[in-house]
Amino acid sequence: MILVTGGAGFIGANFVLDWLGGCDEPVLNLDKLTYAGNLHNLTSLEGDARHVFVQGDIGDRALVESLLARHQPRAIVNFAAESHVDRSIHGPEDFIQTNVVGTFRLLEAVRHYWKALPATEKEAFRFLHVSTDEVYGSLAPSAPAFTEEHNYEPNSPYSASKAASDHLVRAWHHTYGLPVLTTNCSNNYGPLHFPEKLIPLMIVNALAGKNLPVYGDGMQVRDWLYVRDHCSAIRRVLEAGKVGETYNVGGWNEKPNIEIVKTVCALLDELRPRADGQSYSAQISYVTDRPGHDRRYAIDARKLERELAWKPAETFDTGIRKTVEWYLANPDWVAQVQSGAYREWVAKQYA
Repeated sequence: MILVTGGAGFIGANFVLDWLGGCDEPVLNLDKLTYAGNLHNLTSLEGDARHVFVQGDIGDRALVESLLARHQPRAIVNFAAESHVDRSIHGPEDFIQTNVVGTFRLLEAVRHYWKALPATEKEAFRFLHVSTDEVYGSLAPSAPAFTEEHNYEPNSPYSASKAASDHLVRAWHHTYGLPVLTTNCSNNYGPLHFPEKLIPLMIVNALAGKNLPVYGDGMQVRDWLYVRDHCSAIRRVLEAGKVGETYNVGGWNEKPNIEIVKTVCALLDELRPRADGQSYSAQISYVTDRPGHDRRYAIDARKLERELAWKPAETFDTGIRKTVEWYLANPDWVAQVQSGAYREWVAKQYA
């Protein structure tokens, strides 16, 4: 069995579904079910004995210790995190509590569990920490992409909290010997993505006839990674990664935000045309830029390809088409996640 934390969120749920779609090893799924944690993401696993779900917080050390003792997982994949930059700007404390304090408490529970394992199981155990490229800060337009050796220079409360969690994981390896692996990924997109992030927000707003809010001039550049490719990379790192190492996971798809928005509009024009015959791009609206908005992120994923023979299966063109098609085919999921709290947040941020 493996323990997945945050396994009802966007990337975590995709990982759980991907894992159980490819093997019969059970998953213990621990998720606090905050606004972005959604059991509807895991509906297809109802009644599946391989999936054990527990609602709880990684910061609840007593709970984590009891779960470890009861289920004896051979590995832990830690997705649990507050992850939205805008939310971190307006309410940073939750990010410190979950991403820093929560990670610390999880590490301590895991360290004591690991120390007590029999020698063979102790040697095989792994703790894989899932992080972000945002810990590296911002890149100049012509600068080389982030490698694993790049200095940490976080610029938002979110990225600072993730950087802190990465440092804790590194320290628990170097101080206590905990067998850790860390992955730093670029921007994920794909099915089950909560519609506050760029791509799903554009799809949902476009279909609802609302403005498509683009920060500043829209020329902020990101590298885009299809979520199922990210899942395959994590599986590969968990299987063969070198203990104590960090692996960058990217999609080799650097694109400015405005190009992403226009691509989504073009796909919707093709797959679900507006009744008036106009393009969805007519709904694009430029809004005041986010405070401290990083201009460019780009991931150099050559280490992962060189050492573990991994590279993404999807191009951006294939991945974004699959993503738009999924949202068009799943309106009930979209309606379900758009709670009152979600609507209030979007109205406040993107009016």
